[in-house]
Amino acid sequence: MRLLRFGKKGEERPGLLDPDGKIRDLGGVIDDLGPGTVDPKTIDFLKALDPGSLPLVDEGVRIGSCISHPGKFVCIGLNYHDHAEETGIPPPSEPVVFMKAVSSIGGPHDDISLIRGSTKSDWEVELGIVIGGYAKYISIDEAEAFVAGFCLINDLSEREWQLERGGNWSKGKSGDGYGPVGPWLVTKEDVIDPQNLEMWLDVNGERMQRGTTADMIFPVTEIVAYLSHCMSLNPGDIIATGTPAGVGLGRSPPRFLCDNDELRLGITGLGEQSYRILKDDI
Repeated sequence: MRLLRFGKKGEERPGLLDPDGKIRDLGGVIDDLGPGTVDPKTIDFLKALDPGSLPLVDEGVRIGSCISHPGKFVCIGLNYHDHAEETGIPPPSEPVVFMKAVSSIGGPHDDISLIRGSTKSDWEVELGIVIGGYAKYISIDEAEAFVAGFCLINDLSEREWQLERGGNWSKGKSGDGYGPVGPWLVTKEDVIDPQNLEMWLDVNGERMQRGTTADMIFPVTEIVAYLSHCMSLNPGDIIATGTPAGVGLGRSPPRFLCDNDELRLGITGLGEQSYRILKDDI
């Protein structure tokens, strides 16, 4: 099942894609798609609905983030062997954990304004996990039961703020719009193997990243279990699981985002994102 949110920014309604790829309105069934509606009971209820019984949404409507008001946006760094290699940093022995502000979240086709004065904003295509149940001190074997589904994320990063200005990485990860999420929340039964998904990202039509989740150092279940031992995880929380090689920082010379650049990215079965990068001169 592919769930989504559509409509003007701040006025999104929940929806699902029917077998023909058309959006059906779930607004008469649930209030929104977020912490209160991604639990197993609600997901099972939505699966049982006849999509044809739901109102059809007009084509061309804006798509928002597939999750509303997550409590946390947790990220895992250096989680691909090839990305660790391109950075020159040894693969970590435990997951590298940092937070991305929830105010960074945007829709999958919303244009993104660079952080004012940014000259080192970068891209990172990532597999996102959406948590579906309260998880604390769980094991790897238990972790799958606490996953509602998966989504596409771009963990945009301002490298100067991240790496050159002291403190922790979150400063460079949290610019408004620097966390596009979606287009869809794909429920876990429709992602046969989250460790075997192709992923890619283009800048101005040039392929920059091409990878597979098979290259993860820490797989999905290990990440969820690990995080549950240092923080509780709640329904609607989003976890970004790291990026493969090909980021701008890893190129020689480095290549960063500029005004009017166009980004396009995707992961097998999870849809695509596309948007322009705009310079914030205001």
